[in-house]
Amino acid sequence: MSSLSRWTPVIGGAVAGAIIAAVIASGATSSHTTTTTIVRQSQAALPASFSKGDGQTVNQIYRSASPGVVDIIVTSQSQSPGFGFFGGGGGSQTTEGEGAGVVYNTNGDILTDEHVVSGETSVRVNFQDGKSYPATVVGTDPSTDVAVIHVNAPASELHPIAFANSSDAQVGDPVVAIGSPFSLPETTTTGIVSQTGRSITAPNGYQIPNAVQTDAAINPGNSGGPLLDASGHVLGLNDQIETNNTTAQGQGSSSGVGFAIPSNTVAQVANELIGGHRVQHAYVGVSLASNSSGGAEIAQVQSGTPAASAGLKVHDLITAIDGRAVSTTDGFIAAVSTFSPGQTVTMIVHRAGKTLSIKVTLGNRPARSPNGG
Repeated sequence: MSSLSRWTPVIGGAVAGAIIAAVIASGATSSHTTTTTIVRQSQAALPASFSKGDGQTVNQIYRSASPGVVDIIVTSQSQSPGFGFFGGGGGSQTTEGEGAGVVYNTNGDILTDEHVVSGETSVRVNFQDGKSYPATVVGTDPSTDVAVIHVNAPASELHPIAFANSSDAQVGDPVVAIGSPFSLPETTTTGIVSQTGRSITAPNGYQIPNAVQTDAAINPGNSGGPLLDASGHVLGLNDQIETNNTTAQGQGSSSGVGFAIPSNTVAQVANELIGGHRVQHAYVGVSLASNSSGGAEIAQVQSGTPAASAGLKVHDLITAIDGRAVSTTDGFIAAVSTFSPGQTVTMIVHRAGKTLSIKVTLGNRPARSPNGG
């Protein structure tokens, strides 16, 4: 593609499929000199892991966590178009992609990003010690870009990594990313939490709330690998980058703005999928203005949705949901994500100088976002 995608999933290789083919387009890094100022902080201001006395060096984090990080090779089939009036349907082309994953338990369940295994015909998992096993897809949730795959490997091969509480993440907290950028498994990079509470776009067009932003280098092949906190616990799964850099092969590369799916979301979805359940998400049916302040402004109301049934209108400014203040679009998305389909919530709405209290019975999210975002 000729234009650059704002949100670029970071799966490596030439992977077939509409989502993957459309997003790997960004690259070239540059070097510069930086000056680091060391500021002595009080104990109360330190990240939770350090205040508890269990912060680790990067080497310690790598040694403890890396056995639980796997390299994932995905094979898929794409259909080549036919040429001319009598060109037929074209041929089938085998392509490979590469990502990373996190061992979740000793039963053989491994977590990764949904876009890593999307369209797969076969999946293989490579462990740090060189052993390799075929994997099957247990389940996926495109709305959060989370997938669970399973390997029949001995328990001795499986080294689960503990999960952190992503709600505890603070700006400036140190983090470590491990993955397979540009087909280099076990690559480790470091950085900080650049911001919390971001919203990023899922493969099916919806927004994933509470994403963790980091400046740790994340590149194609890092998708599905862990973003680890100072205790070596999973703070999130590396998912996307925002970049205007493009390699000679047309792949996106780090510009220092990466995003991870928050660990709380990953764990919740993974447990549902492992339990054999279909993951459901609450749905309102509105498009929101990206630049509203003091609340979430409705830009469009989809017909036949809970929003339309409740009487929400374009330009309504939503400032609270069930007593929870909403000051931004991201805040609205995060608030709605805490509810389940079928629940009725009360929204405080400012409309033409009036303040209204409107009850909305939440629906079940369609497979794809009606407005593609």
